[in-house]
Amino acid sequence: IDINVDELDTPDEADSFEYAGHDPTANKDSGQESESIPEYTAEEEREDNRLWRTVVIGEQEQRIDMKVIEPYRRVISHGGDSGYYGDGLNAIIVFAACFLPDSSRADYHYVMENLFLYVISTLELMVAEDYMIVYLNGATPRRRMPGLGWMKKCYQMIDRRLRKNLKSFIIVHPSWFIRTILAVTRPFISSKFSSKIKYVNSLSELSGLIPMDCIHIPESIIKYDEERSYKRSVRTSCLYNDPEMSSMEKDIDLKLKEKP
Repeated sequence: IDINVDELDTPDEADSFEYAGHDPTANKDSGQESESIPEYTAEEEREDNRLWRTVVIGEQEQRIDMKVIEPYRRVISHGGDSGYYGDGLNAIIVFAACFLPDSSRADYHYVMENLFLYVISTLELMVAEDYMIVYLNGATPRRRMPGLGWMKKCYQMIDRRLRKNLKSFIIVHPSWFIRTILAVTRPFISSKFSSKIKYVNSLSELSGLIPMDCIHIPESIIKYDEERSYKRSVRTSCLYNDPEMSSMEKDIDLKLKEKP
């Protein structure tokens, strides 16, 4: 792909995102004298544990604001009824981009920062051996697409073991934008990782790769897929009903559609 990186339009300013950690308990006024901190009650401790999660990523302890990411936790899930496939019971991780936050949020970068920690820590908890990632790109407006910087940071922070054990990265309903993002990030990722990326244009095509009962597909994705399939069938019908289209042209078009 011939791409002018300088002209690449991204849906937000997340490309400049560089995670440097955050301390939500830091005192805003460092000059203020410290006061005695009252002891937690058992209920207060339970509430704090519900609102904040402590994780270790890259040998550093981080805290996740669970309250702010609560509406977006569905972005990553462990497959469907079983969450595994194949004789080796390989894990299937589903990433649904349609559940990402809107970039118009005033606290967008803070939300994405915490969501980043949540995704990475959840991935480490879900995966023990070989696994596959199914990235659902359909039904996702540009304003919810993750920025280049966020995706690059996710890749860099994934543990080496997880990169090695990843057997396939399937992108369902790939848009021009996501294809371009991946083309631009090629210099930052290994050739082995790039070879694991597969593009799938429909749920029907996906079902030929993995059992569909192994993954949960959001209703918005199913509807999006049905609309795309309907539009394709209408275009095909109009094309074949065109009296000016020769039989040879129809034969060539049919062969092109049969190609994987």
